[in-house]
Amino acid sequence: MKLINKEEKIFIAGGSGMVGSAIIRKLNNLGFKNLISPNSSELNLKNSDLVFHWFKENKPDIVIFAAAKVGGIFANNTYPVDFLLDNLKIQNNVIEGAWKNKVRRFLFLGSSCVYPKNSNQPIKEDELLKSSLEKTNEWYALAKISGIKLCQALRKQYGFDAISLMPTNLYGKGDNYHSSNSHVLPALLDRFHKHKLEQKAYIECWGSGNPRREFMHVDDLADASIFALENWDPNKKDAPLNELGEPLNWINVGTGIDLSIKELAEMIANITEYKGEIIWNHDKPDGTFKKLLNVSKLEKLGWKSKISLEEGLRTTYKDYKKELKENKLRIK
Repeated sequence: MKLINKEEKIFIAGGSGMVGSAIIRKLNNLGFKNLISPNSSELNLKNSDLVFHWFKENKPDIVIFAAAKVGGIFANNTYPVDFLLDNLKIQNNVIEGAWKNKVRRFLFLGSSCVYPKNSNQPIKEDELLKSSLEKTNEWYALAKISGIKLCQALRKQYGFDAISLMPTNLYGKGDNYHSSNSHVLPALLDRFHKHKLEQKAYIECWGSGNPRREFMHVDDLADASIFALENWDPNKKDAPLNELGEPLNWINVGTGIDLSIKELAEMIANITEYKGEIIWNHDKPDGTFKKLLNVSKLEKLGWKSKISLEEGLRTTYKDYKKELKENKLRIK
């Protein structure tokens, strides 16, 4: 029996973002019709009074938390207060509002950046808080860790049915293509496209290209999110356990497959049909050499990633060109 049904009222926090909009598309496709997702002008999630009043008035049954201030290395380094304080305010207000207004199930979406810089590979859920974080995004990671732990604490102390998913690096429709605030994949896609149009003889990429990363299409995360809400009950006997034999409150979501940044760049060059030379600037930092999630817990529950990287990149590039043409590309 599914743990949520299609008649229940579902609040998607952050529904206008890349992740939230993918979840809304998936819910609609599956026949969930009672969806609510006010935008930031309709509901300021940083304002606790407004959020608590909204929950009291609207009384959702299920909450999917996909709201966050996100960005790449430059943005995290430049705006540490924004990434820590804004994310703490947003998630604390929504989690507390949901709990106090008796929301039946709550899904918190975290990030693989919550795991320590030198985690054992592939990264298991038990690696959380075992050592220090990657400095380039520690502010965002600290906020997300607080959200995971608040959900865990509410389950432990009050029996609040909150679960968390830790997705790997995401990409897809509605991604952010800002030149300095975006993540590596959309940044490369945007640059290769522009270099192709300008017929530039070469493109310079940062670092050696040797670090390895895992990438998952956002539509896969949307699918996994609904699967988890429908099927994962940490209180069941067959639920995933940590290394101490205790029920896990957070589970990794990814493809279980990584590739080097150099391989990614070559794949993007092929998809965008850029014919120039790729030059690697070894004076620029590489970051953590390898970051791959262990996704065996979710696979054991019955979910596996379906969209290959090449297939996902091709559809993303098509979406990118359409959004660019219509002047709807997200750049912030």
